[in-house]
Amino acid sequence: MGEFPSQRGRQKALDGASQTQETRKILRPKAPGERLDRYLAVSLGLSRTSVQQRLLSSAVQIKGILGTPAASYRLRGGEEIEIDLSVRTSALEPPLPAPESIPLVILHEDDDLLLIDKPWDLVVHPAFGHRTGTLVNALLGYLPRLPGAHTIRPGIVHRLDRETSGLLIVAKTEAARASLLDQFASRTVEKGYEAVVRGAFPRTPVSCARNVGRDPRNRRKMAALSLGGRSALTEFSLMKQHRSAALVQCRPQTGRMHQIRVHLAFLGHSVVGDPLYGGNRQPESSRLLLHARSLAFVHPRSGQRVRFESPLPKEFFTWLERNDAQRP
Repeated sequence: MGEFPSQRGRQKALDGASQTQETRKILRPKAPGERLDRYLAVSLGLSRTSVQQRLLSSAVQIKGILGTPAASYRLRGGEEIEIDLSVRTSALEPPLPAPESIPLVILHEDDDLLLIDKPWDLVVHPAFGHRTGTLVNALLGYLPRLPGAHTIRPGIVHRLDRETSGLLIVAKTEAARASLLDQFASRTVEKGYEAVVRGAFPRTPVSCARNVGRDPRNRRKMAALSLGGRSALTEFSLMKQHRSAALVQCRPQTGRMHQIRVHLAFLGHSVVGDPLYGGNRQPESSRLLLHARSLAFVHPRSGQRVRFESPLPKEFFTWLERNDAQRP
């Protein structure tokens, strides 16, 4: 696949981040307009709460600005931001994850990355209520040294809901992590999902561009909003119509929390087995029938565009066969 770029190029991280010491990071954001706390959380694999606590502890400084910037500070692009990662916020942040012996399904591995086939009901990284038994714990058991070791998300460059199965990329080096984070941020990663949804789905492709934000009536949920929230776009196409459900291809063009599930529910075709967005009816399946089927991206080392796929789990076929066998 060729050689790594020069040491100078290797030190380039997301939007020009570089490491000065083990516990300090300097970042130089390129794109303007994003909130400081969100940018730092995504760039460093930290929770928003952890970033905000570090801001309150004066652990974040922007060159040329006196005092500690606010979490809501809007980046202009080109700033030099220094963050002290030695400041821990243990009262509000899970402890750093430990290695655990948990089986992994690895679809591809090279010197730069892993492609994991994540099972449903597996949390990606530690959080309150899920301090152990996560994918990150399993990864550390397999590869003790992952980029971002000072965070609760080492190696993680994107996430899947606990209830969603399928493909997830893991970076094995800082250079790979920086490249992949940049590709996700610039929306050049092609993500393909498949879902079993309720009802007769339209035969022609459908797009949903409703903003996605917190549900004002239930803060545990997200909602499709006409005002507020963040812009979101998902493209859907029918793969096969069944008796009272359909197999649908989903292509999210943005990466909002629960985006596919929210948009499908808004369109009146909630995902089978969805406990949050399926309405008041009892889930017809023991699991959410949503699967991250494919990923296409530029390989961090070779510069070539690559594509990976995860087979659709057998539970999808079993449920659809049982649905077709039922009487109208």
